[in-house]
Amino acid sequence: MADRWALAPAGDGGVDVALLGPDGLPAGPVHREPDLAEAVRGRPGVTRWVWRSTAEVYPRLLATGVRVERAYDVETAETLLLGHEGRYGEPRSAAAALARLRGGPVPPDPPQRHAEPGAQSSLFEPRGVPLPLPDLLAVYAEQQRRTDATAHPDRMRLLTAAESAGTLVAAEMNRAGLPWRADVHRAVLHDLLGERYAGGGEPRRLAELADEVSAAFGHRVRPDLPAEVVKAFSRAGVKVTSTRRWEIESVDHPAVKPLLEYKRLYRIWVAHGWSWLQDWVRDGRFRPEFLAGGTVTGRWVTNGGGALQIPKVIRRAAVADPGWRLVVADADQMEPRVLAAISRDPGLMQVAGRETDLYQSVSDRAFSGDRAQAKLAVLGAVYGQTSGDGLKNLAALRRRFPRAVAYVDEAARAGEEGRLVRTWLGRTCPPAARTGDDAAEEAGIPPTDDGSGQWTPGYASTNARARGRFARNFVVQGSAADWALLLLAALRQTLGGMAAELVFFQHDEVIVHCPEEEAATVAEAIRQAADLAGRLTFGDTPVRFPFTTAVVECYADAK
Repeated sequence: MADRWALAPAGDGGVDVALLGPDGLPAGPVHREPDLAEAVRGRPGVTRWVWRSTAEVYPRLLATGVRVERAYDVETAETLLLGHEGRYGEPRSAAAALARLRGGPVPPDPPQRHAEPGAQSSLFEPRGVPLPLPDLLAVYAEQQRRTDATAHPDRMRLLTAAESAGTLVAAEMNRAGLPWRADVHRAVLHDLLGERYAGGGEPRRLAELADEVSAAFGHRVRPDLPAEVVKAFSRAGVKVTSTRRWEIESVDHPAVKPLLEYKRLYRIWVAHGWSWLQDWVRDGRFRPEFLAGGTVTGRWVTNGGGALQIPKVIRRAAVADPGWRLVVADADQMEPRVLAAISRDPGLMQVAGRETDLYQSVSDRAFSGDRAQAKLAVLGAVYGQTSGDGLKNLAALRRRFPRAVAYVDEAARAGEEGRLVRTWLGRTCPPAARTGDDAAEEAGIPPTDDGSGQWTPGYASTNARARGRFARNFVVQGSAADWALLLLAALRQTLGGMAAELVFFQHDEVIVHCPEEEAATVAEAIRQAADLAGRLTFGDTPVRFPFTTAVVECYADAK
């Protein structure tokens, strides 16, 4: 692999680079270069760079206009390998990996750095301890050995490559930003919330609704304080335990309507109001910090900005540049299709091989055409709704698609018993043997019901069923995340020679910002990337992963 080079920033501000051989060790001398960007730019034939962390290197390269084709992120690989070995949660830094390799004391990972609103300087701050190139390559070679020792080395290598590609995509999206019209955002806020009062208090519409709530109760009540609202309902002879919508919307009391509207607008004001606009939008772009693989299942998160929970009404401000368009693509019924691919259930694969409504096809086969029941059954199998009507629906699904249901049933049993549970490519759910609060929270297991919000010792046994439900979903949701990474990697390669740029991704949705004349090409590229990702991830199956694609000027118009 003469196109594979390693790179490590040096202490004097320069960078050490070396050509790697098939064994992952230097195949030639180590070169000291005075400038990172020039070191990479001067080697245009390199198709893969090995480095400690994409976050350490790539934002600096992008700032100078240098884009790399592929990378191997050593710390990303360490996270995946530790998980596969049942050691999820151990320090994942390259320095920790080196210490384990040499039998020394293992340093803890540095604390998570929080994104800084209003500036991108934080993207250039070092995260973790830089390693000299020889030490980095020792860790890399050991990772290759550990990968070869896994049950499915080819799948694990593919997962590592896909996760590393995800870190490149995230860095590029962080630099590009989602097109955002601050003037439109302000107009939306004014329409919803009214005028702002001096001193930072609630805007006019919230103040009016608070007065309506108080008038309905006959005394002053602050609707932003749930305990006060619950107490006010109690004084009015209405017993509620919370102010959640599902609990109070059926209550017959004149305070309910203004209270629900207050809660809706209050969330917008707090989460995406004027302060959010000032903090996270600059130079016509919304700039959160995307983190690839930020959860146990591989789903992405954002380090600030709340990019993955933008209300539809606020999406009106996401507007393409003049002459450009947003290509918004949503994967159709992705998780049931993934279940078909990983379970190899012949009947479900046949259904998922069509680019038509999967739930309707399932209903025609197993639920006498009742689409709603079919959807509940499929989602119940994935998410663990196995009581009441869910149990009846699951039984009907099991009769028609036995291998699919057996696959998630086995994952649930493994989770309950504390065994390791893996996605198709090898991403691993943390074992139940870890009994700390962090492990419980990471595994999606709820805290005790005593109101403390804590996990008591022995949660692994008392919450075995909860962990089983999580494991049942993990094999599907995690495998879907693996597929999505390969989709992004394939799409990124296709867009490399175009003006189009990836600007947004969440779970099953991708947004590309492109000149209007490239929109049709981008839409076709997404379709082809989905097909390729399906073949690479799951092999030769009839399952298809169609997208609903919209070419729009405004994000809110896509759905």
